[in-house]
Amino acid sequence: MKTIVLTGMMGSGKTTIGKLLSKKFNLEFADIDSYIESKEKTTITKIFQTNGEKYFRELEAKTIKKIFKHENQIISLGGGAFENTKTREFLNKNALTVYLKTTPEIIFDRIQNDTTRPLLCGNMSIEKIKEIIKLREKNYESAHFTISTDNKTSEEIIEEITGVLE
Repeated sequence: MKTIVLTGMMGSGKTTIGKLLSKKFNLEFADIDSYIESKEKTTITKIFQTNGEKYFRELEAKTIKKIFKHENQIISLGGGAFENTKTREFLNKNALTVYLKTTPEIIFDRIQNDTTRPLLCGNMSIEKIKEIIKLREKNYESAHFTISTDNKTSEEIIEEITGVLE
C-alpha cells in the first residue's frame, strides 16, 4: 500500500487518526512532531522559542524526507508542514495525501486547554485559528483527498479514508 500522509490544522486529528489507520492496516506510523521532539530532546514550542519558526520548518522538511518510505507507512504531519512547497510537492507526488478538514470552532474546542501549540501561545482564539486556516487552506486543499472531521467519530473518519483508498 502506498504511504498515506495526513495533513491539516493542529487539532484536526492527524495523530489520532494516523495511529488508528496504522493499526487497521498494520502499517508503520510516524508522527513528525513526536519524532522531532524525541530526536531534539525538547518540545516543538521550545524549538520555536529558542531557534525560531524558520529553523523548525527546515528541520521538519528534512525529517519528513529522512523518515519517508514509499509504501506501508502512515505519516502524521505537523500543521504547518504542507506550507513548504518542496515538501508538499514531494508528498503529493510520492504518497497519498489526505487533508483532515476541521472548522475553527471545533479545533478551538479540542485544543483550547493545550499549551503546546507554538503558533497559538498567548493568542488562543477562534479568530487566530481562522487566520491560520485562511493562510494554509489553499495548500491543504492540494492534498489528494479532503475529509471533513466535524462531528464525526474517529471510526467514521477511518471509514471515509478507507473508502477513498479503495
